[in-house]
Amino acid sequence: MTERVEKINLLNFIMIALGSSLYAFGLVMINIANNLAEGGITGVTLILRYWFQIDPAISTVLLNIPLVIIGYRYLGKTALTYTIFGIGSLSFFIWLWQQVPVTVNIDHDLFLAGILAGLIGGSGSGLVYRFGGTTGGTDIVARIFERKRGVAMGKTLLSIDCIVLLLSLSYVSLRKMMYTLLASYVFSKIVNFTLEGAYAARGVIIISGQHRMIAEDIINNLNRGVSYLQATGAYSNEPRQAIYCVISPNELMELKHIIARHDEHAFVSILSVNEVIGEGFSYDTAKKKILHR
Repeated sequence: MTERVEKINLLNFIMIALGSSLYAFGLVMINIANNLAEGGITGVTLILRYWFQIDPAISTVLLNIPLVIIGYRYLGKTALTYTIFGIGSLSFFIWLWQQVPVTVNIDHDLFLAGILAGLIGGSGSGLVYRFGGTTGGTDIVARIFERKRGVAMGKTLLSIDCIVLLLSLSYVSLRKMMYTLLASYVFSKIVNFTLEGAYAARGVIIISGQHRMIAEDIINNLNRGVSYLQATGAYSNEPRQAIYCVISPNELMELKHIIARHDEHAFVSILSVNEVIGEGFSYDTAKKKILHR
């Protein structure tokens, strides 16, 4: 068990470093190169870079010190360890990419720069978050809101970004600010996409008098587990059995056919499920029975 935990922790550190490197690459090669602003603490470091010529690699560390203290109180030692590592990695890679003589040629297309900044930065930050870390700054605040209030990190980051971006008008034009806002919007979407994953399952609640036959059909033909939920009709006050199951999107039409085959008047509620952990989704499902004709 101890050996497994060490491997998982090592993987987390590797992926946090990879995400930080990706985020720093977008910041240096896209944002700074095209004079686009940025949100959060990183945006503040760009403001300091413009007005006081302070290297963002240095100001990133200095500005994060008070936030790390707050993070220790709310996030605990494990999250704090990943956060400190993420801050250090981000600072290092910001410095490193400034030394690499590489340019991303986008022919001065600011629209493309905004899209790329959001894609690269969001992918890097999302990767960091997915493995339990942050790159410091407002990421700490966003993670606190996620844990304490259940607010998606992308939404919190976007709100804070808007405030910082308004301050950034002190050194960027309104035109470039619009492209920066585009980058921030794409950034928030990519962060949520990275955290939730590309796969979205469907949760289905079925209320029918033929619940046993429908449940057996789902088990035998879709090879999906089902659960019975106790329900009571508010108008009739009669107890009913409801079926709940989770399926992949490409199984939805087959499930509808199964329901219609047994009860055309069944009540069906279909829900989007962002993440599923369990047999058939996050690890191997049992092999389907081989049907002989």
